[in-house]
Amino acid sequence: MKKMIIALASVASVAVLVAATPACAQGFRAEVHGGWDHIRGGGQSDDGIVYGIGAGYDFDLGKNVLLGVDLSADLSSIKDCEAGLVVANDETCLKARRDLAAAVRLGYKVSENGVVYALAGYSNARVRASYTTPAGVTTSSAANLDGLRLGIGYQQGFGGGAYGKIEYRYSNYESDVSRHQVLVGVGMAF
Repeated sequence: MKKMIIALASVASVAVLVAATPACAQGFRAEVHGGWDHIRGGGQSDDGIVYGIGAGYDFDLGKNVLLGVDLSADLSSIKDCEAGLVVANDETCLKARRDLAAAVRLGYKVSENGVVYALAGYSNARVRASYTTPAGVTTSSAANLDGLRLGIGYQQGFGGGAYGKIEYRYSNYESDVSRHQVLVGVGMAF
């Protein structure tokens, strides 16, 4: 009986520690996210869905300020095709591919489990262009676009290290291409 009480007390104390760990504490975090994606370039624009994963590490810089590293890898559903641009019955397509980013994140803890943050960093997006002739022969090429990423967001802890977030991101790439994204995400802080 004594061993059972000690075991139950140990499990209860671990559960209390895990539940008390705020999602905005110093340490590693990992998440999944998705939302709205809007790309503009070459006088055209298109909307789609963005989805991906993120990870980072936050450092406490005092009671209410944190500084972190933010990494993300995303995919997009954006694909724009037009027929008859060169000759009748041909098709020209432009598709957004992966988007990789690394940023610095500066946050302010507005509560025990909530943080407002801003981020700034580098983004590298891949786009793929393809052309299909009326005979069905397709040629394609891909290009990487380097750019600057800026963003703001809010992260709310739910207990046990779990958190949710909402984030706005703006990316400005070379070749006069820009991107706006609004994301929601869920993750775990360790």
